[in-house]
Amino acid sequence: MSESTASRTPLIAIVSFVLLACGLAWLVALPLWLSDGLRHPLAGVLISVMMFTPAVAAVLVILLMRPVPKGERLRFLGVWPLRPAKRVIGLSVLGLFGPLVVIALSIAIAAAFGWVHLDLIGFSGFGETLEASLPEGVPAPPAGLVIVSQLIAMPIAAATINAVMALGEELGWRGFLVPALRQYGTWPALLISGAVWGLWHAPVILLGYNFARTDATGVAFMVGGCVVWGILLGWLRLRSASVWPAVFAHGAMNAAGATIALLYAAGTTFDMALAGPLGVAGWIACGLVIVVLLATGQFRKQPELDAAARRALPHRPPE
Repeated sequence: MSESTASRTPLIAIVSFVLLACGLAWLVALPLWLSDGLRHPLAGVLISVMMFTPAVAAVLVILLMRPVPKGERLRFLGVWPLRPAKRVIGLSVLGLFGPLVVIALSIAIAAAFGWVHLDLIGFSGFGETLEASLPEGVPAPPAGLVIVSQLIAMPIAAATINAVMALGEELGWRGFLVPALRQYGTWPALLISGAVWGLWHAPVILLGYNFARTDATGVAFMVGGCVVWGILLGWLRLRSASVWPAVFAHGAMNAAGATIALLYAAGTTFDMALAGPLGVAGWIACGLVIVVLLATGQFRKQPELDAAARRALPHRPPE
């Protein structure tokens, strides 16, 4: 995505994308609202389908409204080319493992504030849940062993099935919306795209998804979480000039999002709006990482924009 290309993205195309992505999300979630909500037997399938509505919206806007020249579309979306390969691969690896570290930090923050009580030795809370999930008389395997296997599986899931699902969202949010909004500045692009991402979740958040809150407060928490995480995913997009690091980071977020449920102590409860990775603890953890990125000037390093600026300079003959 070059700066000159971004400046040609009409506002009507941006608004059309947002309305289409959100409208399609509500359409897909409509059977849940007309039936048993998240208890609907196809709730998991419908939520998975909903994840692809931003990609569908981006493709439709690009094909029908043509805000990006035909030969520039894959580059604009950050899908291709994957070069320089070292940069894209390096930031993809960071995207794959970085969110796991941020989520671990958020759990530590939640514990420090007393929003969750951890049992890191006996894993008693998860042990009770595991026993309750098995048929009567079937012995439960050691909770610690199950947790270790799940922790090992997280990056694998993040790089495979979760990445495929995350692509449906990232092609829209960080593939289309962030570069389209970049003409208004880096921070407006990151903040607005994050807020839109959070509001897009409203059809399922209002049914109790993520925070078990069925009112506007659930949507507000989701918007807050998506803004701070969106800054990090957007940074990966702009720093790499590729959508793939954000895809893997989103996959890692989804893979590790419920880690806190593996570590809490039996007989206690926790509120995901406070202790979860999209809740207040996650806001603080992401905020700390954002401060480090700001302090090291990372948001100023946007290679495709730098290349566009160099191309715009008048040619000077060698001295």
